[in-house]
Amino acid sequence: MNSLSSESRFHSLPFSLNHKFNPVSLPKDLPDREWRHSCVPCQKMELFAVLCIETSHYVAFVKYGRDDSAWLFFDSMADRDGGQNGFNIPQVTPCPEVREYLKMSPEDLHSLDTRRIQGCARRLLCDAYMCMYQSPTMSLYK
Repeated sequence: MNSLSSESRFHSLPFSLNHKFNPVSLPKDLPDREWRHSCVPCQKMELFAVLCIETSHYVAFVKYGRDDSAWLFFDSMADRDGGQNGFNIPQVTPCPEVREYLKMSPEDLHSLDTRRIQGCARRLLCDAYMCMYQSPTMSLYK
């Protein structure tokens, strides 16, 4: 096992030779003990959008209301008019079935047969690329 610290090993790699290491200092009034657990309050975030990609075509799932089933599927390239020189026709489709999958435990989700997932939810669960969260308590719009 290499006795060098992880930052020393990183800074010895060819692509990081010119990188300057600057240690991060904590505020002086922050307690020395396990400050992450005692001083930083936990914040519960809620999922409000998921960006999905399959072969360079992005689509999105977006929550549009407070209800758990208020999910929409947005596809900016759902249809096309005019051939090669034409334009894309976007489509927005309600997909309330997403709620059932988002309420499942990780174990139940893992045991799902993806071929049996109905509707838009299959795309959500198989092609999710980026999840976006918001704080319900810090939201400017309610």
